[in-house]
Amino acid sequence: NHQEHGEKNMTQNRRDFLKTAALGGLVAGTGSFASGVAEGAIKGKKAPHDMQSDGTYSTVELAKPNVTLGVVQTPVRALRVTQWKKDLKANLDEMLSAIDKAFHFGVGPDILFFHEFPITGWDTWTRKEIVKFALEIPGPESEQVAAKAKQHNCMIVFGSYVNDPDWPNHILSVTTMIGPDGEIVDKHWKARNIKGVFPGFELFTTTIYDVLDEYVEMYGEDAILPVTRTAFGNIATSSIQREPELFRAMAMKGAEIFLRTATGGFTPLDMQATSLYNGVYTAICNNAVSPDNPNFFDDAGSGGTAVYGPRGEVVAEADTKFETLVRARIPIASFRQRNRQPIVHMELYREVFDQYDNPYGPNLFSGYLPSDLQDAKQYLADKSKWK
Repeated sequence: NHQEHGEKNMTQNRRDFLKTAALGGLVAGTGSFASGVAEGAIKGKKAPHDMQSDGTYSTVELAKPNVTLGVVQTPVRALRVTQWKKDLKANLDEMLSAIDKAFHFGVGPDILFFHEFPITGWDTWTRKEIVKFALEIPGPESEQVAAKAKQHNCMIVFGSYVNDPDWPNHILSVTTMIGPDGEIVDKHWKARNIKGVFPGFELFTTTIYDVLDEYVEMYGEDAILPVTRTAFGNIATSSIQREPELFRAMAMKGAEIFLRTATGGFTPLDMQATSLYNGVYTAICNNAVSPDNPNFFDDAGSGGTAVYGPRGEVVAEADTKFETLVRARIPIASFRQRNRQPIVHMELYREVFDQYDNPYGPNLFSGYLPSDLQDAKQYLADKSKWK
């Protein structure tokens, strides 16, 4: 009908605009402070990903030779559905207060990094419930965070559930980067959710892998593994664990600083190995001990926030499970002078990777969006190709 045809044209026009914007450098993150996903297209490269073939990688001019990274280990508190507006405001106020604390005494960080869900928390909500309170970015909450970034002249990085008008009824897990000028530098979707491992449920947030073809159509192939090239260094973010291939690929694209989030625990060796195997800096931000987090024990999976250096060494780490700031100095200029892409003998095993078949294929949420964790489990029950 005419309505469906009009909606289809609007969607296509929006996607055409986004493609044109990427080619022209109009996407978020292409100002003087940062260069985003369009870098390769701007340079007229034939390859779909922004990569070099001589061991080097794309950068923008650094603002300073040494960058101070501040990793903020704060509580996580799930919003109560019956009073989500009140709880969201309380969580946001606590985050804004933590930002001010990081700058109260002495010189503050250049990058302030929060965990996966400082504003909404996490719980076993339904899709219908999350849609009500997931943030829009930009939106009222991110604008208040942006005001703090501008006030303190720092970059702020944080994760959240997100609603996006281009993806109606999808629940996204997004890490947002806001620059010192208060402008959004980049927004990184979660790349994938692990499937087939949780007893009785599956995650139903939409990741890049879950709508891969649509995602590439809208944002281009380079955005699958985003590396944001900022004046503080080339930054990659992720809330994914135990998939080293992902971080190796990002390092090949020039990621120098990995900002990895967790909520409810992680494996420290996984974080340390990212640095050791790729010769990069890796920060992991986990939640602090969290009193009054509905349905969870106060100490559930808390602590362990740390920063690792290019040899896998501990640069800085939290000595408490309570709220704290972990600070690390990154000599980004001298690091960049000697750093190159990881050395990988791909010819030895490229065919093995090409022949590998994931049990769950991409695009499974392009045709159906599960209503909750149990519905996701039922929907995915017969989707695995493995025995």
